[in-house]
Amino acid sequence: MTDDDLTRAADWLRAADRVCVLTGAGVSAESGVPTFRASDGLWEGHRIEDVASPDGFERDPKLVWQFYNARRANARTVEPNPGHLALVALERRWGERFTLVTQNVDGLHRTAGSTNVLEIHGSLHRTRCLGCNRVTDRNIQEDLGDEPACPKCYGQLRPDIVWFGEALPESVWLPSLNAAYGCNVLLVVGTSAVVHPAASLVPIAKRKQPAARVIEVNLTRTEASQMADVGLYGPSGVVLPKLVERLG
Repeated sequence: MTDDDLTRAADWLRAADRVCVLTGAGVSAESGVPTFRASDGLWEGHRIEDVASPDGFERDPKLVWQFYNARRANARTVEPNPGHLALVALERRWGERFTLVTQNVDGLHRTAGSTNVLEIHGSLHRTRCLGCNRVTDRNIQEDLGDEPACPKCYGQLRPDIVWFGEALPESVWLPSLNAAYGCNVLLVVGTSAVVHPAASLVPIAKRKQPAARVIEVNLTRTEASQMADVGLYGPSGVVLPKLVERLG
């Protein structure tokens, strides 16, 4: 990342009427949240598909809940980092003209103070009942156990997470598409931009007329780099506060 790159990115943001941000696991990793897959693609010897798919839940709901309870336990121990807080500062500048689309399910953006957040892959903080379809906010400090039941109808609960093979809820995906299509600047932060459909937000923003400026903030170049107008490479917890400072 050069000083000129930082200045260009700040200039584009300063001139923008609407800003959209797409964040991924890299942002949360700087707070100590493990990435979704281990290096061997397994969790406790199980394939991720066994603990993050409708079929896996049907086969062994207790195993799936053990996986998500472990993730909830980790979420209790972590705090937002300077990258999260920098995004809060950006939202304050643009208000309702700023949209944060995140693939992360840990809730750290909301904990940091971001409000216009679209959690397209769901949240560890919520459960969904397979009986009455009720979605409930559950305190992340709460121990749900391996076989949680709906407090309303006593039906089986599942994490309110989008699993492999499931479509993104239209209630969050359509606003995400609109935010990407309507923005002047798209920030791509901490994501390799290979998981679809989230990754499609980058070409949607870039190929519309007039095209949005795409600013990539990642440790290294990614699949998004070829569509980025500028790459600011380094930890988001370092780069984003510098960008906010340069923005003035």
